[in-house]
Amino acid sequence: MIVVGLTIAAAGYAGRYALQVIKQMEPQVKQTLQSLPKTAFSGYYRGGFESKMNKREAALILGVSPTANKAKIREAHRRIMLLNHPDKGCLICYPDQLELLGP
Repeated sequence: MIVVGLTIAAAGYAGRYALQVIKQMEPQVKQTLQSLPKTAFSGYYRGGFESKMNKREAALILGVSPTANKAKIREAHRRIMLLNHPDKGCLICYPDQLELLGP
């Protein structure tokens, strides 16, 4: 019984100490979080989709110029498709819109 009581008391003191340390570190954590770069997807097009996709909208989603050559379009499409792979659980755009882009 004494061991159980000492264990509970030790856990209480450890928890209290942890809370004090967390309160002291809060400004540093906030500053660090603000200095981190924005999300990896901040450079991608977030606008709404039109009823029928046009070349300009496809280029915005892929992050290329509307006059980009086929090689650049293929590379951008590959990059977006890899980022949006279902096994990674990461979706930037709607999958049905990505299928319309084509390779």
